[in-house]
Amino acid sequence: MLVESRERTSMPSVTAALSVRADLTAAHARAWRRLARPGTWWTGSERIAIAAETRHADDCLLCRKRKAALSPDALLGAHDHLGQLPLAAVDAIHRIRTDPARLSRSWMQRLSASGLTMERYVELIDIVAETVAIDTFAKGVGTRQRELPIPVAGAPTQRQPEGARAGGAWIDWVEPEDASAEEAGMYPSDRAPANIHKAMSLVPDAVRGFFDLVEHQYLPGPAMRDFGREYRAITHTQIELLAGRVSALNRCLY
Repeated sequence: MLVESRERTSMPSVTAALSVRADLTAAHARAWRRLARPGTWWTGSERIAIAAETRHADDCLLCRKRKAALSPDALLGAHDHLGQLPLAAVDAIHRIRTDPARLSRSWMQRLSASGLTMERYVELIDIVAETVAIDTFAKGVGTRQRELPIPVAGAPTQRQPEGARAGGAWIDWVEPEDASAEEAGMYPSDRAPANIHKAMSLVPDAVRGFFDLVEHQYLPGPAMRDFGREYRAITHTQIELLAGRVSALNRCLY
């Protein structure tokens, strides 16, 4: 079935070979609006630049050579990049996009020493992950990539959770008991947060935004564990089979 949907003026019209659920289309539109707005540590223009660099990383010659090397640290060189972001941010984007299985604590510490704060690193990860998810979805259903939105002017809030402290990740995170009213809604209310929630909790809006997309591209938390009912066109078993295969291809440690 050929379906055409027209979205907000900042979004291009999209022609798809498949019918797409309305809640999923709406979640993608919200993600694009979030992308355009000033974040916690990056401006709207910088957030758009991160998304553009995420797309550009696929064509980076250094990344291709490193991907084929025994160790990514075995090759020195410069990334092919768009020239809109600090080099530490460019390296983070390219490595996360093209070789995520071989990120290391020492690499992340070098980024920090180069001036990329951990708060900016976390927000950057959210932007890269959401951009890749939406672009991959478009490719999967046979639509063209969305045009990046026009950035909204304004300054980042630069708000850091007061309860953030060292935990089980490379970066500080917020345990549920340390979350203040400012972090309300960051964690599930019906169960303990997963480590992936906590790993991004240094930037609460990144957690909220990322899981708003996840719940529509995957499943909401309660539905994930409700094996008595199917919520999608494919079953829980089929979803987990696909997720497991993709994780294996990406060599996902988690």
